[in-house]
Amino acid sequence: MGADFLTETEEWISSMATDQAAKVEISGGQRRDVKLGFLIHDVSRMRRKVFDQLMKPHGITRAQWWVLACLSRQDGMTQVQLADILDVGKASLGTLIERLEMAGWIERRGDSVDKRVKRVYLARSAQSLLDKMSSAERLFNERAMIKLSADDRSELFRLLTLIKDTLSNMVVEDAPKPARNKNSGASGSRVETRVS
Repeated sequence: MGADFLTETEEWISSMATDQAAKVEISGGQRRDVKLGFLIHDVSRMRRKVFDQLMKPHGITRAQWWVLACLSRQDGMTQVQLADILDVGKASLGTLIERLEMAGWIERRGDSVDKRVKRVYLARSAQSLLDKMSSAERLFNERAMIKLSADDRSELFRLLTLIKDTLSNMVVEDAPKPARNKNSGASGSRVETRVS
């Protein structure tokens, strides 16, 4: 992390107070925590960028490999479920799904219970691509974490999982409460959009 980044971060922290006279002294711990947040973001961004370069020869974009990776973990999700997991809009995902289907990497099939729902499955042809992606990811992870011991990696995994769990709980706690349905008196619920 360069000195310029640290200076910019400190300037940003100082500028957070709206009234110059009301600026509060920022402790070393607070400064460290802000820097840590930036560091986590930078590592994630750089990781995605380098992995994109590894996938480029295979003719796949980040968005495409992310969909395929999600389906490799849980095949047969609905587009609504995939959109939620990927944190993207349903329309954007719909376009992406169409491209993956045209490339022969996924298939959409009707749900066995609700014919209005389409489920997304990996096509057989995607398996060789997933094998290549997995192999590239193993090598990539080994190179990216070469300076970390096995214990370091385990501890990093544990700590990042704690942060992730805390953030997940914050999202749930801060989520707006559903509006009450005036007609039935029952609380409103999320309506799943059907994709055909």
